[in-house]
Amino acid sequence: MSTPGADDAARARELLLFERRSIDNIDAALVHLLAERFAHTQRVGVLKAEHGLPPADPEREEQQIRRLRALADEAGLDPTFAEAFLRFIVTEVIRHHERIREDQAPGDR
Repeated sequence: MSTPGADDAARARELLLFERRSIDNIDAALVHLLAERFAHTQRVGVLKAEHGLPPADPEREEQQIRRLRALADEAGLDPTFAEAFLRFIVTEVIRHHERIREDQAPGDR
C-alpha cells in the first residue's frame, strides 16, 4: 500500500511531465514562428537593398515596440520582457539586412 506522500509525489511527477511536454510543444512552435518571421524579414531586407533603403527603420521599430508592449500587457506578459525580446530580434534582423545590402553592393551584381 502506498503512502499519501508517495501518491502526492507520483501525481506531482505526472503533472510535471505534462507541463514539460506542453512547454516543449510551445518551444517548437516558437522556433517555427521565428523561422517564418525571419523568412519575411529576409525578403524585406532584399527589397530595402534593391531600392537603396536603410537596413534600420527606427520609426517602425518604435511603433512595433509600443504595439508589442500593449499586446504583452493585455496577455499578462511583462511588457519590459516583451520589449527586450523584440529588440533582440530587431537587432538580428538589422544585421541580416546589412549583410544583404553588402552582398548586393554594385560591384557584386
